[in-house]
Amino acid sequence: MQITIKGHQIDITPALRAHTESKMERLTRHFDHLHELSIVLGVEKLLHKAEATIHLSGKDLHADAVAADMYSAIDALADKLTAQVRKHKEKVTDHHPKEVLASRYE
Repeated sequence: MQITIKGHQIDITPALRAHTESKMERLTRHFDHLHELSIVLGVEKLLHKAEATIHLSGKDLHADAVAADMYSAIDALADKLTAQVRKHKEKVTDHHPKEVLASRYE
């Protein structure tokens, strides 16, 4: 998975980049077919904002999170993306146990 991290009116420090990458690497536990992840971190007045877009094969998932601190915004963003990836995986998974059982007992 290719991760792109950009800053909007904020400098991306190595510690911030490492924290973001470590949180986003957890997404591959749930779904292996993640191609590209674009993250934009920004500050608007007193709020820290994190936005992300995941490019899957045929679909894009988008999430954003706002918090008083950038690290908690990244954590909230990771939680939202994890939920979306799990839901997408559940939709694309084939749930036909009759075919599986029939192939096992033939």
